[in-house]
Amino acid sequence: MALLSPHPNIVSVVGAFDSSSSDGSLAVVMELCGPQTLYDRIARAGRAMQEPDVASLMKQLLLAVAHCHRLGVAHRDIKPENVFFDQRGATLKLADFRSAVWLGGGPASDVVGTPYYVAPEILTGREYGEKVDVWSCGVILYIMLSGGIPPFYGESAEEIFSAVVRANLRFPPKLFRSASASAKDLIRKMVCRDASRRISAE
Repeated sequence: MALLSPHPNIVSVVGAFDSSSSDGSLAVVMELCGPQTLYDRIARAGRAMQEPDVASLMKQLLLAVAHCHRLGVAHRDIKPENVFFDQRGATLKLADFRSAVWLGGGPASDVVGTPYYVAPEILTGREYGEKVDVWSCGVILYIMLSGGIPPFYGESAEEIFSAVVRANLRFPPKLFRSASASAKDLIRKMVCRDASRRISAE
């Protein structure tokens, strides 16, 4: 029996089946998406994406994230590789909830995420909430408007983590010459080191 999708911008679960293997694993069948991820779309652009297109994509992504947060769930690994599209390539679908956590019992404190997209409070060992996802979305927004360049860079995971913790956000004119002031302001509000001042997905 198929399960209803919880949100049009979240990959739906069609069913779950006992795989009958000795390790007790479960096979989860997801809806079929198109072959392209948001990462593919960014790479294919090869330059800064047009702001109206970016706005449409970010609206869909943040609708999915806000839905998760209303249910008390933090995804904790939002990155372009975990964002798919439907088979027509029009509707964005957030996927891969392996690192997700339900925050109903209180804040989380374990270290999870992908180097370029992880929020600084995760790396510093503090308790954190759902706004770690807003940080990740802000990093994606930066990357789409900069032509594929992340806001915090390093040659190794350790260097990236160090740059993320410092959170010295800059907008090089060469990369952001076509970005509006309001787009940069939104990034500042999302990629804000102080989670208490970071805006919500809503």
